Amino acid sequence: MHALKPVGILIFGFGIFVTSFSPAQAQVSVNIGPPPVCPYGYYEVPPYNCAPDGYYGPEWFSGGVFIGAGPWYHGADHFYGHVDHHLDYRKGYHGPLPARGEHAAAQRREFHGQAMHDPHGHEAPRGHR
Repeated sequence: MHALKPVGILIFGFGIFVTSFSPAQAQVSVNIGPPPVCPYGYYEVPPYNCAPDGYYGPEWFSGGVFIGAGPWYHGADHFYGHVDHHLDYRKGYHGPLPARGEHAAAQRREFHGQAMHDPHGHEAPRGHR
């Protein structure tokens, strides 16, 4: 009988321990502000830094205005546009980047990119042109 007393106390104590907690409420909040003001658009991945002139091809612009990339893009489904990987900081570019709010140059640089990305930074499927 004496051998069973500690087990009974342990079970009783565990029951109080388990019932004294209530389920936690989980909350998730996502807030994406306005797109950054960049003269030539912005890299399509966080932290959405301004991309240098020549990173995006002509498909990304309408009347000289950048039409979008990243979470703010609401254009055509299955859109892919040319980008220049030589100007991609994820691929080793360490050159100058424009500041947010900076004005675009009067003459755009000649575009040399061959890669294609969707607005969220994903490469186009092989053979997509």
